[in-house]
Amino acid sequence: MAPPFHEVRFPLALSYGSRGGPERRTEIVTLASGEEERNSLWRHSRRTYNAGPALRRAEDIALLIAFFEERRGQLYGFRWRDTFDHASGPLGRPPNSADQPLGSGDGSTRAFQLTKTYGGAFAPYARPITKPVAGSLRLAVAGAELAPSGFSLDATTGRVTLAQAPPAGAAVTAGFLFDVPVRFATDRLEIDHQAVLAGVVADIPVIELRR
Repeated sequence: MAPPFHEVRFPLALSYGSRGGPERRTEIVTLASGEEERNSLWRHSRRTYNAGPALRRAEDIALLIAFFEERRGQLYGFRWRDTFDHASGPLGRPPNSADQPLGSGDGSTRAFQLTKTYGGAFAPYARPITKPVAGSLRLAVAGAELAPSGFSLDATTGRVTLAQAPPAGAAVTAGFLFDVPVRFATDRLEIDHQAVLAGVVADIPVIELRR
């Protein structure tokens, strides 16, 4: 059963100035010879962020408290916009239907999962995208962009369904914007009431939700 999730984004005004990024879990064993054996324990990276340093104004603090209380602390997940990684292509450029490969047609399959591929020369990593931004998706089959009526998107899972199955061997590609599914990593907010109209929250940790 999927954990409870609210399809709402953490306020962008509160996330500017935040810190964070992807984390990997690697097991390293040093042999008697001094050589190493390395093994990746996680198939996918997991992102963590901290929005605490971004908050200063009293209005920001009030907005944070309301958002935190509605999420019941760690209970409900929500969307997070990663400032530097929220698009299928280069930042600042609108999504292009050729940005990311989703797979190839086989004549019968109509459903494809949105993914974003990092790297390519040595060991490309395909990251599942489960929280695309509704209305941002552009899709192409064999290089020909489809009209919006030619596909549907489940913006809560990142699953795309085409009206017609792509022919065998036809490349399916997509461009899109996306958020990161996260939850608060604490059940407690500690607010420093430095002044009547200002305050500081040292830590507002959030962590990516992995299926």
